[in-house]
Amino acid sequence: MDPNHLFIGGRWVRASGDRVIDVVSASTGDRLGAVPDGSRDDIDRAAGAARAAFDAPSGWATWDAGRRAAAMIRLAAALETRERAMSDAVSAQNGMPVTIARSFEGVVPAALLRYYASLAVGMPYEELRTGLPRGTTLVRREPVGVVAAVMTWNFPQTIAFFKVAPALAAGCTLVLKPAPETVLDSVLLAEAVEEAGLPDGVINIVPGGRDTGAYLVSHPDVDKVSFTGSTRAGRQVAAACAELLRPVTLELGGGSAAVVLDDADLAANPEQFFMAGLLNNGQTCYASTRVLASRRRYREVVEFCTAMARDAVVGDALDPVTQIGPLVSRRQRERVLDHVRRGLDEGARLTTGGGRPAGLDRGWFVEPTVFADVENSSALAQEEIFGPVLTVTPYDGEDEAVRLANESVYGLAGTVWTTDLDHGARVARRIRTGTVGLNGYLPDLTSPYGGRKASGLGTELGPEGLQSYQQFQSIYHP
Repeated sequence: MDPNHLFIGGRWVRASGDRVIDVVSASTGDRLGAVPDGSRDDIDRAAGAARAAFDAPSGWATWDAGRRAAAMIRLAAALETRERAMSDAVSAQNGMPVTIARSFEGVVPAALLRYYASLAVGMPYEELRTGLPRGTTLVRREPVGVVAAVMTWNFPQTIAFFKVAPALAAGCTLVLKPAPETVLDSVLLAEAVEEAGLPDGVINIVPGGRDTGAYLVSHPDVDKVSFTGSTRAGRQVAAACAELLRPVTLELGGGSAAVVLDDADLAANPEQFFMAGLLNNGQTCYASTRVLASRRRYREVVEFCTAMARDAVVGDALDPVTQIGPLVSRRQRERVLDHVRRGLDEGARLTTGGGRPAGLDRGWFVEPTVFADVENSSALAQEEIFGPVLTVTPYDGEDEAVRLANESVYGLAGTVWTTDLDHGARVARRIRTGTVGLNGYLPDLTSPYGGRKASGLGTELGPEGLQSYQQFQSIYHP
């Protein structure tokens, strides 16, 4: 990796400073490489390049949808040739089991590019309406402009393309700010952009920390912000955008509930239940980490969760048999272990895990952990842990189950487990959250995905995700 150059304006340019971001393996702690730590001057150059690419009289925003779609397909193809390298880079950096990385980080970016390319071609960009009380109005869809895309580290390429694909389809240009924990994959992305021949300045990439992201969010050349990260940071981004009257999409934290109904057959869906709660070592914002079980089946559900966590294969993220890899950093590991200690202090019952796995002396590992007898109001249940930790809480009747599911500051996702899908859907409709899965959960790339309450503002994915990168103009004639 080149620790001196950044991808700005369609070229590899020397970074303005000499600071670098050193990246280490989550599994071993060994150094993997380094990239430049972007400065304000680098953000100025990147935002200026994106602005020029958007404002150019024959630039990206003026291309017809078919021409933009063809460029997006070329980028998808360039990414597909890097699928394995991208997956391995993400796994090495953030600890994602490589089998999961190959299903998400290696596949989703190209799939989203192809999906939004098809939407761009099929969408009407102008509509003539008969006016009320008189006249006619031409309603036009226009790209919103330069987009600041600020990403977190847990699904770095998947999250990036939640933003990049619809923004490109709409005709926007972008400045991407990857999280410092996962920056090596962004170099592969830049190489793919270069290979695909996108116009200079359409995609610019400046890695950096919190200060770099804050400067980008408030930059005068930016027209819209799309941010994925913690709720705390999201509030700061929202405040900055409110001051500037700048549109913003926020995908923030979660603490989703898994409502296990009396008729659920968890043994028929062990893989789905594992994926819903412990995907990516629990480093998943939509994970159903709060398991709610009726008292009639409570012991059975606790035993099921305990066995699932206890039997999970823990190991190096790049080992194909690994189900639970390390956390992203030493700091994140200590944060998760601190939650475990607080849970014990609160009186929750530890049924498995709670420490460092035996024999894994390097890297940032935490045992898959289950707590039973957890009060829904406790910090253990209410705070986002972002690690391989599940809590199990009893309920009496479905009304209480729904109440407990809704008693959270978050509202990103959730699951309902049942053998009666119609019944499960009725329960799901009562849960105040952006998405709900029945007997499993993954975000559907063709449907809206977004949070309520402290889980965010706005929508990503689906046609609705494309609309968030467009603005309307009405041309009226009496």
